[in-house]
Amino acid sequence: MKLHPLKFTPVFKYRLWGGEKLKSVLNKEYSENNIGESWEISDVEDGETVVANGFFQGKTLKDLIKSHKGEFLGKIVYEKFGNEFPLLIKFIDAKTPLSIQVHPGNEVAKERHNSFGKNEMWYVMEADKDAELIVGFDEKIEKKDYNTYVSGGAILDVMHHENVSDGDTFYIPTGRVHAIGAGVLLAEIQQTSDITYRIYDYDRVDAKTGALRDLHNDMAIDVIDFECHDTYKTSYESKLNVSNTLVHSPYFTSNFIVIEGTLQKDYSKLDSFVIYICVDGALELVHNKKSFSLKKGETILLPASINSIELQSLSEKSKLLEVYL
Repeated sequence: MKLHPLKFTPVFKYRLWGGEKLKSVLNKEYSENNIGESWEISDVEDGETVVANGFFQGKTLKDLIKSHKGEFLGKIVYEKFGNEFPLLIKFIDAKTPLSIQVHPGNEVAKERHNSFGKNEMWYVMEADKDAELIVGFDEKIEKKDYNTYVSGGAILDVMHHENVSDGDTFYIPTGRVHAIGAGVLLAEIQQTSDITYRIYDYDRVDAKTGALRDLHNDMAIDVIDFECHDTYKTSYESKLNVSNTLVHSPYFTSNFIVIEGTLQKDYSKLDSFVIYICVDGALELVHNKKSFSLKKGETILLPASINSIELQSLSEKSKLLEVYL
């Protein structure tokens, strides 16, 4: 059976800071409270997503890689990653702030956790008035003074706080201290990893455990980038019916597409799977005379063997994140 565009059943994750927007805004279906993350496409252990449509329904990413190898991933991608799917796609709803945290790079993550590192990016889909993201430092601090800043919560005073609105995008390389603020709904693209070093957590007690959450400053201090940077937000264009460059990193490529009417996409020269994340509007994806729906809050994966598709916007304008390696 030939590979076709694949939709996956999300895996929902409880988070003490989670709210209701995944349900109320993105129409996700679940009954639990405080769901903070919807893992849309995941190969993380204990969080694997399975195909929701067509002949391959019920199959995991590993199943598809083992059966179709480069036809599914792309030949070069398969040669590099083998049976490991390299990306994790999420939607995140922060009703209250996430912890101040940092992620290790590939080398440290491999040595300590036998995992990929966690380079990631955020695309803000919705933000309450005065909602913010915390990304990097506004002033340089010395490594020797780090524990003093953390122990009293003063780490917040030296970090960069930025008010955000729909469409704002940030790349979070490993080593960059960061947090999502209250009232932000976003799409996250990251390496396949669930390794987070929590630095500061507002002394919160998790209602599920009745305890404070663990901090990891003994490990975090070795991976933090203490430098200040001029800007943290990603600038990009929004030209109609083209792939506008968003974040191009060694770990993934992401573009922003605004579709008006119909758009033909040719991937014959791309040796990689492609993921579409619909961040606004609704559309139909047409391949081999079959239609696949995609609306805000949904994600679809095109195996590498698919060379061309047609995108038809069903609203005035639809917005997609286009992701590949």
